[in-house]
Formats: sequence, structure tokens, C-alpha cells
Amino acid sequence: MLLLAITIFIISSWATFDMALGSRKLGSLSDVEALSSSGRQIPKVSIIVPACNEADTIAPALATLLEQEYSNLEIIVVNDRSSDDTGKILHDIQQQHPQLIILDIQHLPEGWLGKNHALQQGATAASGDIFLFTDADIHLEASTVTRAVQHLTANHLDHLSLIFKNKAKGWLLNGLILDAGAGLFLLFKPWLAKAPSSKRFMGVGAFNMIRRPAYEQLAGHGSIKMHPIDDIMLGKIVKEARLRQDCLNGYDFVTVNWYASTTAMIDGLMKNIFALYNFNTALALAGTLGIMLLTILPQWAIFFSTGLSQLIFALIIIIRLAFFCLAARHAGLSSWLAPAALLTPYITAYTIIKATFTTLKNNGITWRGTHYSLELLRTNRPLL
Repeated sequence: MLLLAITIFIISSWATFDMALGSRKLGSLSDVEALSSSGRQIPKVSIIVPACNEADTIAPALATLLEQEYSNLEIIVVNDRSSDDTGKILHDIQQQHPQLIILDIQHLPEGWLGKNHALQQGATAASGDIFLFTDADIHLEASTVTRAVQHLTANHLDHLSLIFKNKAKGWLLNGLILDAGAGLFLLFKPWLAKAPSSKRFMGVGAFNMIRRPAYEQLAGHGSIKMHPIDDIMLGKIVKEARLRQDCLNGYDFVTVNWYASTTAMIDGLMKNIFALYNFNTALALAGTLGIMLLTILPQWAIFFSTGLSQLIFALIIIIRLAFFCLAARHAGLSSWLAPAALLTPYITAYTIIKATFTTLKNNGITWRGTHYSLELLRTNRPLL
């Protein structure tokens, strides 16, 4: 028991230190000066927004895009087979803002995921020098595009992604989102994406900005057309092509009410959490076991161990709570979110297991009303 306690302590301490130190190395869009885009030649930016049944979120999100301070801008919304009032809302907005471009898609070709196809169609119709892919529920602060283009051009980047700030309500929900974010940071280390010598990469669906020549060189979303985690995969193929990328903290500029509830988040992760393991059951179960050993076992071991082992297990829990407290404050959340760290591992493990066996049972995933077969999904290149 003592050896197990020491092993978990070393792994947990290293992971916590790595994330804490790495987060401090992550640049911030707030450090980029919002230069005026008027009176000088600037590249044209095409904002491309996929929208499938987004009637509840599309109008306020589009309002923040239409209010961007960047002067050389086009906005393209791809209405992807929506069955709700998304199309009507979009065309009503277009009456007030004729510059808004709407693409209506009625058919999904074989071999494509809906969102990936919508993004590709938007890029095909775009006339900009730079593409910005964002979602239909994302809110951008007015200077976001101006600052992002400034950073992209000043640093000769091909791809830039921004970490968004979650504004959803709920103690447990925010704890789960914070835990998921920490896990992604540990896996992908986005602060290393800018280093040409590093194989680390990052992409964020809320804000993926890429130069047109780079996108075309990579064959766009056509090269990842069946991958459910399209945003991070875009970052991967950019890095593999030895193009220059960066990822910044965009908390003050990119916001979203990510999920309405904990249940909604679990349901939302059904489409992509198994994809993280490349639809490999053994890897998914191994990942679940790792989470349980590092985060759940110590909670129970303090009751069934004694002496030094018990003390070490207690220290593991304290380190996790302290990290959660600091991460919550960094995200602009209450420190009282920290105790949620004791509950979220159970939900994460449950979600991975449920997603794995639901996908196997249904022989694929169902996303926005469309079923995608497991056979096709397994042809994707692995994310990790």
C-alpha cells in the first residue's frame, strides 16, 4: 500500500506542477494591443459559423460577430440541415445586416460528419485571406478579431486558437468543466504549441483562426472529414505540416455558456469522448482505470490505510483540492468550487464508460440527428 501511495503521489504532484507551470507560460490575448484596422491595408477575415438547430443561441452570438471592430470582415453562417427556426432567424438577421452571408445545406454527403462538412462548405464560399472557425453559441468581445489578427501577423503564424471562458451556471457543472479543462491541458500542453521543436498542438472550436493558404495546403476539413474532435485535429494537422501555430488564453474575449447542466454535458460528451481514445475499447478502459487510481482511490484509501500511507493519500487529496481552488480563481470562479474535485472523477469515469459502451451498442454515434457508423469512425487518424 505504501508503494502505491508513493507512486500516485509522485504522478499527481508532477501532473499538478506541470499544469500549474505550463498555464503560466500560456500567452494571453489581453497582452496583444488592439490596433486600429482603419486607414491601413489589412487582410480580409472570413468568419465561418456552422449552425445546426441553434435557434436558442445563434442571434446573440451573431450580434457579437457583427459588432467586431475589424473593418475588413465577412461573416458566413452555414445553416446545416436545421429543423428548428435557425434558418428563419438567420434570414431575419440578414434583413437588418445584408452583409451577412447564409449558406443553406440540405444534404450531407456520404463520408462526412455534418459540422466538418459545413465548415468546409463555408471555407469554399469564403473570400478572405484568413478564416476564423467559431461556433454558433460563442460570444466575442469587440476587439477580439483585431487583436487575433495582430498576433497572427506579427508572429508570422499560420494558425491561432484561443482558450474560451465558460459562463455556465452550476456548482457541479463548473467543477466538471474545470476538471475536463485540466485534463485537456495535461494531455495537450497548449503552451508548447508555439514551439516549432515540440510535437504538441492545439485547436479550439470556439476560436480556430487559420490562414487561407495553410488551410488549402492541408485540404481543409476534407482531411479530417469524419473526426468528431475536428477542432483539435485541425491543430494537429497544422503542426504535422510544420506550419506555425500558437494558442492563447482568450478568457476576456471568447465566452460561452458551454452546457446547461451536468446531464447535458454528459450527453454532449457522448459523441467525442470515445473518439479521444480512437474508438479503442482497451484504451478507453485503461484511461478510466488511470483516472480511478489517481483521483478516486486516494479518497477511499485514507479510510483503509494507516501510518505513512494514510498521510500520503491525504496529501494527494489536499494537492488536488488546492489545485482546483487555484484553477477556479484563475477562471474567475469561486474557490468554493474546490470540493467538486472530489466528485468530478466519478462523473468522468462514468461518462467514458457510458460513451464507450453506448457507441459499441449503437455501432456508432448519433450527433445532431445523424448516425455515423463505428466502421467509418475507426478509419480516422488517431488524435493522440
